[in-house]
Amino acid sequence: MKFKAILFAAAVSISTLAFAQETSQKKFGPPAGNAVVGDTYGSGVVSTSESKAITVDKLSKKLKKDNKKVEGVAVKGKVTDVCEKKGCWLTIQTEDNSQFFVKMKDYAFFVPTALKGKTVVLEGTAERKVTSIDEQKHYAEDAKKPQAEIDAITSPKEEIRFVANGIKVVN
Repeated sequence: MKFKAILFAAAVSISTLAFAQETSQKKFGPPAGNAVVGDTYGSGVVSTSESKAITVDKLSKKLKKDNKKVEGVAVKGKVTDVCEKKGCWLTIQTEDNSQFFVKMKDYAFFVPTALKGKTVVLEGTAERKVTSIDEQKHYAEDAKKPQAEIDAITSPKEEIRFVANGIKVVN
């Protein structure tokens, strides 16, 4: 009977240790991957949405017209940055050489840093939003920006914020 109890305790300990390592590995760093054409993240992007994806400039105009929020929109753009810590956010290049910020819906998926420089189609919700100084600094730290650049953030800014349900690499 003692042998069975010891064997059971050992099995529970080993499985707990295995799951703990698996969980901790998932918490550190963005997922691996080369972000090749056709790769999808999150719920993916419906082919009809991909073909109807609008530019960032059209999104900006639509947000001004539609009261600062647009749901169920597909946008095509170039990825300029990805969160170095987890791959939990990215930025998209705009036509005026600024950027807009993309978070993953419900923090449900992450993207590899290899997405930088790739053209993607995002599907989700966009809105104009004011980002606080603290939040801007947090994201700058995640992106491993120099301290001088982080310290230079001194005012909130209004920007396009996108919550992605799915992302697909198209180029």
